[in-house]
Amino acid sequence: MIRPALSFRRRGGYGPVMQRFFLRFVPARYQAVAAQFLRFGTVGASGFVVDTACVYATRGWLGLYGAGVLAYLLAATSNWALNRAWTFRERRAHAAHVQWLLFVAVNLAGFVLNRGTYAVLVTFSPLCADNPVLAVAAGTAAGMLVNFQLSRRIAFR
Repeated sequence: MIRPALSFRRRGGYGPVMQRFFLRFVPARYQAVAAQFLRFGTVGASGFVVDTACVYATRGWLGLYGAGVLAYLLAATSNWALNRAWTFRERRAHAAHVQWLLFVAVNLAGFVLNRGTYAVLVTFSPLCADNPVLAVAAGTAAGMLVNFQLSRRIAFR
């Protein structure tokens, strides 16, 4: 039987398949960060749903650009709350309002990558203009690694 690494018991509740993957392919010194990255990605997936739903719900009266900005703010706020409660729950050095401001501020780099990709695609790709979910997905992927590092090192240190 594979015994779960300590980081799994304390930080994530991953099932046996993920535990085997971590124990086999991820060196022990990186397992905690890798588990954190998976939680961050899971939270990001929920933010993707919020982002996409908001774009589709508001694009008729805000246009694609306005809908994209509003959607980003709502998704960033929901991501912050979930990351605070789950991904980085042991890292609460700041009051909630201060941490939210830090999270939004440090993720501006990710915002530039995320919404820059989104804007370029909805402007120059008729496929993405007709199906903004494709532009939202591309923007999410572009900003994810930057957002994780900045969130981990600054907002949730």
